[in-house]
Amino acid sequence: MNLNQITLPAIDVDASVAFYRDMGFTLIVDSAPRYARFECPRGDATFSVHRVDALSPDSGVVVYFECDDLDARVASLQARGLVFDRPPTDERWLWREARLKDPAGNVLCLFRAGENRKNPPWRVDS
Repeated sequence: MNLNQITLPAIDVDASVAFYRDMGFTLIVDSAPRYARFECPRGDATFSVHRVDALSPDSGVVVYFECDDLDARVASLQARGLVFDRPPTDERWLWREARLKDPAGNVLCLFRAGENRKNPPWRVDS
């Protein structure tokens, strides 16, 4: 089994399309103003945004995008005007993370984890 995609809610799909394109994702389906789908620059993962009438307050959902060049990517995105809620930070779970929100308020985490992404020292043997 493999994860195909996730779909994020958005009140303004056009604003979300502009945001995610600015982040470097490729728009592969454009059914604005109700739906858009993106392809990640590396790998074959996709995600989409769909129009909703109202957003749920703090769903607790965080979408993670892995970046080998985390610090440089964050600096580049900041230079283009994107605002991060948390700069790149080394976490105790051995990942380096930076966080921001998309125009709909969905929480995004850009991170670098390397081998620790799937094989941390505390991984459970199956």
